[in-house]
Amino acid sequence: MAGARRGPNEAGHEGGAGLGSSGARSEHSEAARERLATNPFYVLGLRPDCTRAEVERQGQKLIGMLELELSAALRYRSPLGEHPRSPQLVRAAMAELRDPNRRLLHELWASLDPDAGPDASPDSGPDAPTDEAGPPSELRPFPALAALGFGDWRRR
Repeated sequence: MAGARRGPNEAGHEGGAGLGSSGARSEHSEAARERLATNPFYVLGLRPDCTRAEVERQGQKLIGMLELELSAALRYRSPLGEHPRSPQLVRAAMAELRDPNRRLLHELWASLDPDAGPDASPDSGPDAPTDEAGPPSELRPFPALAALGFGDWRRR
């Protein structure tokens, strides 16, 4: 019976390992896209060098505009395209930027210009071919990480 129990687990583990590696990579990639798309600076429409007072002012302004359902506040741009904005998302963005350690992390990720992103709708696939030249790199969309010395981790 021990062999019977071990058999399905091993088979499940072997099958899961093959699917897990590509599935984990896909989940990791999707999570990174989600973090970039919901970066508090993009949600609030602010640059990383803004003051805390500007964060609070812009957040309150957006919440008021969203309550009035003004079209200018309903969507925001990130390097990945346009996304819907909600009062909950604005409040969460404000809370993230109040913590200095969390803000620093978001400043690194917000180094990309939101208007330099694709013109495609948010429903279009992020795996669409681009006109960028050069070898693929995990850090290509995040130059701030390369500037901090985080090179291609596969070479280590």
